[in-house]
Amino acid sequence: MFGFKKKNNKQSEIKVDESLRHVAFIMDGNGRWAKKRGMPREYGHKKGAETMKNIVRYCGSIGINCVTVYAFSTENWKRPEKEVNAIMELLGQYIDYLYTVMDKDDIQVHFLGDKGRFPAELKERLEKAEKDSASHHKILNVALNYGGRDEIVHAVNRLIAQGKTEVTEHDIEENLYTAHCPPPDLIVRTAGEIRTSNFLMWQGAYSELYFTDVLWPEFSESDVDLAVKEFYKRTRRFGAVV
Repeated sequence: MFGFKKKNNKQSEIKVDESLRHVAFIMDGNGRWAKKRGMPREYGHKKGAETMKNIVRYCGSIGINCVTVYAFSTENWKRPEKEVNAIMELLGQYIDYLYTVMDKDDIQVHFLGDKGRFPAELKERLEKAEKDSASHHKILNVALNYGGRDEIVHAVNRLIAQGKTEVTEHDIEENLYTAHCPPPDLIVRTAGEIRTSNFLMWQGAYSELYFTDVLWPEFSESDVDLAVKEFYKRTRRFGAVV
């Protein structure tokens, strides 16, 4: 899945079942990783993009068929212009890469968030990649110019535009950016921060949360294994008594 080669021939001992359909990652720590090495933050984002490819591929190899990555938040526009430009350049390169693998690996890509702030050419490329992969089945969500609060406001405004005067939870869910996939069963955040930072606020209401001190560029397949093992130790009650 997702077209990435394994680093070695060792078969993972980790396999998942239907209780773990969707994993989401808050990819934190790129800048700190670069700073520790005396390098600019842009270098950290480049390394983080490489890590993202490997981790998404690995998740597919153990049976997780829906992966979401938090790549760029609505607040990230406040970062230095040089850093934002570097991230946009990496995004363009990633779209190019997706076109080399999306057909043969059955990838359905979605870019979650408000695309309206991106340059017209980039916005067009994002929408084209979504359209060109729409018939595929394995889901990769890349959250760009995304914020959980903004997403809920966007969903409500869509419902108002449809003439709704009263809405249900189902109505909102059907108008979120993630209407095409199940809610995340597991949300993983790297780099030691213990918060979800406006990420999948509605969808993550009953997600299991896993926090690790590992910086994203150093996050590895074995770290995915640790998160998955922890997930299976937990009892999910969804508000009920078990």
